[in-house]
Amino acid sequence: MPELDAPQAANADLVRSLLANLGEDPAREGLLKTPDRVAKSLAFLTSGYRKDLGEVLNEAVFHEGGDEMVVVRDVELYSMCEHHMLPFFGKAHVAYIPDGKIIGLSKIPRLVDVFARRLQVQERLTVQVANALQEALTPKGVAVVIEAKHLCMMMRGVEKQNSFASTSCMLGHFKSDPKTRAEFLNLIGRRAV
Repeated sequence: MPELDAPQAANADLVRSLLANLGEDPAREGLLKTPDRVAKSLAFLTSGYRKDLGEVLNEAVFHEGGDEMVVVRDVELYSMCEHHMLPFFGKAHVAYIPDGKIIGLSKIPRLVDVFARRLQVQERLTVQVANALQEALTPKGVAVVIEAKHLCMMMRGVEKQNSFASTSCMLGHFKSDPKTRAEFLNLIGRRAV
């Protein structure tokens, strides 16, 4: 197993203490490597804090004359609820209407990951993705819908296993033009209400 960096080593020590506080023996065989694994896992799951959006977009913004809606749907996302540090997971649907600039399509899921790999609430995640795309492209409009299941609602609390949360952020034409919004919702398989 590769060496832990200083923050990861400190987190591994905290996990050892946590295990002991829970009544476990951190020295038993099955748990010996758990603190290191958890520390590495948390580093990965929160790697969005250490990402620079400029590097992520990495020269993938291109000047292009089209102005038709671009939609990337069903982008898988995995994040951690900041209230309970339990996972939430689901799909993001992202659209924009170009105004002289487009972005490489693979950058949209990467953009989602930058913000999903932080301690989050779904509402803020939705707005952050929309605002980042708006800043990068200054398009005529941006739309983001996220649908997710939250383990903090499924495993504990209300214990509702079949519920999911939907959040949306509409900017520009998606906010001001009901037909544009309806076209987007139709393309992602949702009805406009």
